[in-house]
Amino acid sequence: MPSRRKVLITGAASAVIIGGGLFAYDIFSPSLSEAREPWRQAAEGFGDTRLDILAYAILAPNPHNKQPWLIELIGNDRIRLLPDLDRMLPETDPPCRQITIGFGAFLEQLRMAAAEKGYRAEIDTFPEGEPQPVLDERPIADIRLVRDPGIAKDPLFDLVLERHTNREQYEPRAVTDGQFAAMRAALPEGVSLDWANSAETVAPLKQIATDAWLVEYTTPHTLQESIDVMRIGADEAIANPDGIILDGPMIEAASNLGMVTRETLADPDSYAFSEGITMYTALIDASPSMCWLHTADNSRTTQLNTGAAWLRVQLAATNEGLAMQPLSQALQEFPEMAEQFARLHDHLDIAAPARVQGLFRIGHAPAIQPSPRWPLTSRLVGA
Repeated sequence: MPSRRKVLITGAASAVIIGGGLFAYDIFSPSLSEAREPWRQAAEGFGDTRLDILAYAILAPNPHNKQPWLIELIGNDRIRLLPDLDRMLPETDPPCRQITIGFGAFLEQLRMAAAEKGYRAEIDTFPEGEPQPVLDERPIADIRLVRDPGIAKDPLFDLVLERHTNREQYEPRAVTDGQFAAMRAALPEGVSLDWANSAETVAPLKQIATDAWLVEYTTPHTLQESIDVMRIGADEAIANPDGIILDGPMIEAASNLGMVTRETLADPDSYAFSEGITMYTALIDASPSMCWLHTADNSRTTQLNTGAAWLRVQLAATNEGLAMQPLSQALQEFPEMAEQFARLHDHLDIAAPARVQGLFRIGHAPAIQPSPRWPLTSRLVGA
């Protein structure tokens, strides 16, 4: 029989893949410093205005850390943002809603970085039309940078390098209404934020989040999608600094022994699989507060605006000393999730065409390291 040590090692690895929702789970060790280099490069700059601005934009949160953007530099002052169609999530995000939200965060962080450097970013979204029912080769946005010495800098920009999606254990103290109000004040027009911060109001949301996560975790095709983008150990993460990172001394040892593999993590009869359920359920259950973003419709433009809202709310939360994690499995649109999707909307009394765009747990947690990123130069096309 496997030892408890083996169970805990493989269980810890399994727990990483179940973050799901808008953004993916990362565990880091100092060995990943090379994969985190883009964060330092953003702070130092490249000495070129467009590259300096884009260096911040690529640090935006995005689902499963897929970094689905391609960037074309045009002339001296223009940028075209394109989708990398090889980086979609067709199993958990069939209509590319979550991926589009990630593009919205990218554009908002670009806008903020441009203002910081004295430029106005004129952003023309979906210049060739909104792609439906999935994203296609059409551009997400055309951007023109216009020198504007009088442009107001965004105070949230100072938090950009401190913002990280945090999936650690949260302390039991709830977020205050005043802290939530500060987050709401950061929202762009067209996106609303509401919250629950009492045991009575948080409990049903935690149950929905748990049940929805279990649907994603126990549905073979959605689980496999997460496993397919896993990076097991520092070497894999450095070679491909995207996706779901499994790293640290215990993971490295377990991987070398063949105890943590894509095959064991996909096996519902394995100790890794069952221990992952135990560990992640406990994280959700310990959530002291929850909040959600909702919109009046679900157009592609609204999805981009939701990405801007998610980024700004998380930056405002960072300013309040708070940690956030998406728990948005119930919002995914694959057939097996339909019941949980309806259940969440019914509970929050939000009916079509309005919809919930993001559900999050929020609280106080230990600080974490930033997630890996591809170097900016690797995302440039036609250069």
